[in-house]
Amino acid sequence: MVIAAVGVTSESVLVGLGVKDSKALSPAERERLYKLIRKKCAVATVQLDAQDIDAVRAEMTLNAAVARAHAEAISKLSPSCAYVDACDVNTFRYAEMVRGNMAVPCEIISEHHADQKFAVVSAASIVAKVVRDRAVATLGKKYGEIGSGYPSDPVTIRYLTAYIGEHKTPPEIARKSWKTVSNLIAQRTQSSLGDF
Repeated sequence: MVIAAVGVTSESVLVGLGVKDSKALSPAERERLYKLIRKKCAVATVQLDAQDIDAVRAEMTLNAAVARAHAEAISKLSPSCAYVDACDVNTFRYAEMVRGNMAVPCEIISEHHADQKFAVVSAASIVAKVVRDRAVATLGKKYGEIGSGYPSDPVTIRYLTAYIGEHKTPPEIARKSWKTVSNLIAQRTQSSLGDF
């Protein structure tokens, strides 16, 4: 998981770049914009690998973990105000979760789909996606064809299914706390019981 923060003195810095929600851009366009964003803005990232997420999930909800990562990324830039994409159904509660993890006061504006509403959040989503995609590509070089790591990706599901089928446990690069992994392990267990 990658959380990014982009700092600007004014959103006018991003005008004309064509930033938008990273999901609406091609990989090549994200890479192009990533370079421009890095050149024009302050950027900070926080990365959590599978083991980090599993460890954090033993202590807190995933929303709380993301809020803590948001606070960490934002704190690296020391802004007086920050916009975040709320991953909680309650945007005000999410803003409080982020603020509660910050050592320095900062106004947190939390909204659903903030990556579609605010250029600075769009820019952060582009940075996070590029950094994540590069990390997944590096893992792919080591572990083979792993896909994107998203549950909707058939390549990822095939990789996990084959790995769990052979090793009876998920690979170290997969979150054990991920519902997709626990479902695949349950399917494997049911299949094994059916062999008797």
